[in-house]
Amino acid sequence: MGTTPITAKSRPHRSVHWMRWTVFVLMMIAAGWFTWVYRQIVATATIDNAQPADAIAVFGAAEYAGRPSPVLHARLDKAVALYDENMAPVIVTLGGGSDKDSGKTEGGVGRDYLLANGVPYDRMIAETKSFDTEQQVDSLARIAAREHFHHVIVVSDGTHLFRIALLCRRAGLEVYTSPRAPLGHIDDLDAAERVMHEMLSYTALRMNLHVSSVHLWLNGRTG
Repeated sequence: MGTTPITAKSRPHRSVHWMRWTVFVLMMIAAGWFTWVYRQIVATATIDNAQPADAIAVFGAAEYAGRPSPVLHARLDKAVALYDENMAPVIVTLGGGSDKDSGKTEGGVGRDYLLANGVPYDRMIAETKSFDTEQQVDSLARIAAREHFHHVIVVSDGTHLFRIALLCRRAGLEVYTSPRAPLGHIDDLDAAERVMHEMLSYTALRMNLHVSSVHLWLNGRTG
């Protein structure tokens, strides 16, 4: 019996077959990865890991003409509650400002809010130069090294904390995550967008992608 020759027609067919399998496998890997990231984000967002530490760090969010936005307000209230529970003796407020802010910064506005809510001035450190989450973590790491903070409670939105925890580990910080209180009702679309933003941001971080346009877009929705 003779063998069937491999014709020019059969070779493209095999190529298409393997291409489909490759795409399928890649899709399954991506689905598994994003499912894992989603579960980690949600788990971190729903658990308050606060325990006695050397400092509380409040990650910045928008401020409006010297007043904290509702998101920043909720983060600062969480920090005040932790401070009143004697979880840590110092609160660090993080976040800079832009030319449109008339000299106001997220860290400075946070400090003023804490002062108005009974936190002594000498128990606060305001960082006012950072413009995104990674810069805030870098600034926090420098402050922790200078002030000899060994353990820090980090306060932010629940969905933000899983990415913050990774950045802090990379910066050599030992942190406990503590989510702010929810703000009223968030519709399903907004909640999905927040989680998707963090899934993409975390994935980009793990892949060490730091292309400026992508980086700024991903971080632009935080706060």
